[in-house]
Amino acid sequence: QVQLVESGGGLVQAGGSLRLSCAASGLTFSHYPMGWFRQAPGKEREFVAGINWSGDSTWYADSVKGRFTISRDNAKNTVYLQMNSLKPEDTANYYCAARVSSTYYSEKAYAYWGQGTQVTVSS
Repeated sequence: QVQLVESGGGLVQAGGSLRLSCAASGLTFSHYPMGWFRQAPGKEREFVAGINWSGDSTWYADSVKGRFTISRDNAKNTVYLQMNSLKPEDTANYYCAARVSSTYYSEKAYAYWGQGTQVTVSS
């Protein structure tokens, strides 16, 4: 079965950096555009970043543009999210997902989800 496993979350001070990883199995990874979403307590899950199958097209939420970078290594079946200049408002559970339809910013476009990794940014 399809498995997406996130790692790399943790506690970091404001201004710091983290790199999240998402290892995929059970699917032909290079065929799927991928995305990162996040959900803070009491809030809806929101789109953070997306990447196409080859890695040459990326998309970002305005709130993270210029600070976060999504990338992928198809040889390792892994997608990454490099997060720099972290802010307390970035605190959330971060999820990776594999996309099966065209609307890259919509949860409904993603068929497979990981369990999430917690990121906490202290002020």
